[in-house]
Amino acid sequence: MKSVSKKRQACVREFFPAGVPRLWCPLLTHYSRDGAIDLDRMSAHFRHIVPWVKGFLIPGSTGDGWELDDQETMQVAQFALQQARKQEIHMLLGALKRDTESVQRTISGMLRLIDPKGLTGDDALRMLKDKRVCGFTVCPPAGKMLTQADMEAGLSGIFDLGLPTALYQLPQVTENEVSPETFGRLLGKYFNMIFFKDSSGQDRIATSAVDKGGVFLVRGAEGDYAKWLRETDGPYAGFLLSTANCFARELSTLIGHLEKGDQKKAGEISARLTAAITEVFALVQPLPCGNAFTNANKAIDHFFAFGPRADSKEGPMLHAKVRIPGDIIAATGVILNRRQLMPVKGYL
Repeated sequence: MKSVSKKRQACVREFFPAGVPRLWCPLLTHYSRDGAIDLDRMSAHFRHIVPWVKGFLIPGSTGDGWELDDQETMQVAQFALQQARKQEIHMLLGALKRDTESVQRTISGMLRLIDPKGLTGDDALRMLKDKRVCGFTVCPPAGKMLTQADMEAGLSGIFDLGLPTALYQLPQVTENEVSPETFGRLLGKYFNMIFFKDSSGQDRIATSAVDKGGVFLVRGAEGDYAKWLRETDGPYAGFLLSTANCFARELSTLIGHLEKGDQKKAGEISARLTAAITEVFALVQPLPCGNAFTNANKAIDHFFAFGPRADSKEGPMLHAKVRIPGDIIAATGVILNRRQLMPVKGYL
């Protein structure tokens, strides 16, 4: 385990010479009126939040990673690579598929985007670093009936590729969870597991006694932010949050307050964000398509894009080619005003 941990630490230093960013964003995927991916809109959104966010997951669950077809996934991944070349950021590419074979195929396709020759081994690692891609994000194979042995075997087939990898715990989609014991076994075997995200809200691995072996742990569940970071004796080093799409400045400021030892100010921001986000997430629950992470953040981002009168415009388009209804948008605006989170003007 010690030698694997040392190799992991060396890998992390190689990809993050200035340290791993503490705030990460799974960027929203925006769509035009006809339902096509709107890269100009995504670029504007990206430029709006990049001053505060230096780590991105594209496509993540919030960016419709589970809904995108193979062609759309590659289109969004190409966008991610273009943004990474322009900015001093770190990029995780999301290979969010329900089975190991599909994950491997998606990663292979992304590697061909990075270099058409399909490099492997050390050449692939050098190319990833050159393109500012720090790894691929994967979930365990999906299925309520899968055993821990099934999940371990599926994930091993991905880690065996030898590429830097982030493991993503998302039982809301996969209907299962990697146990702390399985996590520990994978950790002891694969130095290239360098990152772990948990959006379950249960935090079983992060709060377990299992040696984390130098893996960078980020929380993806929303709410009560200040209490989860190491400065307040929490188990996480950072956040990978859907709401970084909207509240990047506030979340970055919260982390800054904790780093300076000002837990009171961090707690005030945390409480205000938690209240607003809880309310908006409740608003979008009845929507029959998309997921709550995506839908809530699209409703909020609508105001950050178009300003305080955004409720006079059509709601944002979802992957299913339907818009978020006007009543939900209007109610979101009321919440943002009440919580003093409404932007003065839009970024578009």
